[in-house]
Amino acid sequence: MAEDAASSSRRRMESIRRHLLPRPPLVLSLNPLSAAGAEPSPVIIGGMVLDIHAKPSVPPHPGTTVPGMVKYIGGGVARNIAECMAKLGTQPLMISVVGNDMAGDFLLKYWRSGGLCTDGILQVHGVTTPVVSNAFDGNGELIAGVASVQAVETFLTPSWIYQFRRRISDAPLLMLDANLSPQSLQAACKIAYESGVPVLFEPVSVVKSSRIAPIAEHITCTSPNEIELVAMANTLSTPGKYNFVKLDQCNNNMEAVDYLFEMLSPAMFFLLEKGIKLLLVTLGSNGVFICCKEHVNIVNNQQKCNMTTFSSQLLEKLDGCFPPSTPVNLSEEGSSRTCVFHLPATSASVISLTGAGDCLIGGVLSSLCGGLNIMQSVAVGIATAKASVESEANIPANFSAASIADEARRTLLSAKQIWCQ
Repeated sequence: MAEDAASSSRRRMESIRRHLLPRPPLVLSLNPLSAAGAEPSPVIIGGMVLDIHAKPSVPPHPGTTVPGMVKYIGGGVARNIAECMAKLGTQPLMISVVGNDMAGDFLLKYWRSGGLCTDGILQVHGVTTPVVSNAFDGNGELIAGVASVQAVETFLTPSWIYQFRRRISDAPLLMLDANLSPQSLQAACKIAYESGVPVLFEPVSVVKSSRIAPIAEHITCTSPNEIELVAMANTLSTPGKYNFVKLDQCNNNMEAVDYLFEMLSPAMFFLLEKGIKLLLVTLGSNGVFICCKEHVNIVNNQQKCNMTTFSSQLLEKLDGCFPPSTPVNLSEEGSSRTCVFHLPATSASVISLTGAGDCLIGGVLSSLCGGLNIMQSVAVGIATAKASVESEANIPANFSAASIADEARRTLLSAKQIWCQ
């Protein structure tokens, strides 16, 4: 009788567990043009997060619930970037941590469904998987959110990262998100520095962007928005020295771009002086600033680049496509001029803005690893971001090489050199 009662209790608990478990994730379908995970591969270190998205179907009212839609979606800056890269044909190694719970199982099952490597994802018993709960308005704009991501800082440790020292040393590039603890950021940068591997730092938020301070000398590239850029510059200089005041209204896009350059150029130039080679400043609907020295070259060892079928299709359409203004060869040695380019955003039918910035960076990194140059790669990133905002998921189900190439070409032809001296 005792055994029957225990068995009945287990069945009831399993029934409750199945009821509470989020719906099984959609199968992660990689682009059919993806290459099998060949070595060496880029390494992405940071958070894997379960995003809970709540979007009302009527205007929300404080103090009560309203009808709408709630979805479970794979999230986290590093995870989103890695998935985007995989769907664009580049197979990254993801190094992260999840708990041995429903959210962790959900994320790992989705990752495995695409045949992606889980060797770098540590699953820890008794740990809560990082979860972010976001509420959106009817237009897809974030209203409020609550993040519980302590596991990334606590359990994604230097000792876990050191287990993948060889993979990092062989990588064409390393991307770090600022959810990592300062100690883990420094450990990863040390490995990359010793092997000459370029490092991209994704600031994640204004608060966490300050974590660049002890590793700035090892950062090759960073991708802040306007306020993260200013926060990083102030972290590395005198607090309050740099500032950004948002323009309430402007007559046209070029007026907005001119204003943004005037406001942001002191901080951009300062970060270049601190040793960062390339700044990709995301401006939302106003596009992207590329700020770098004229001779910059991000992926130094081209032998580590893996030209996939997807990237070769992009290159075929983008090769020889330069801005109509005076072209500058960013890989030309012997020049120390500082250059700033503006690449405009393309119009989109917005469904959700969550994940757009991550897709932009995923597109840039995948393209750099596929042999495209900086200008081409950023244009691909902007095209990839457009596909994201037109999707309910953080990362669209798939990408079309032809569509991405067409959008990227239009962006390149509209790009402008706004500073070079």
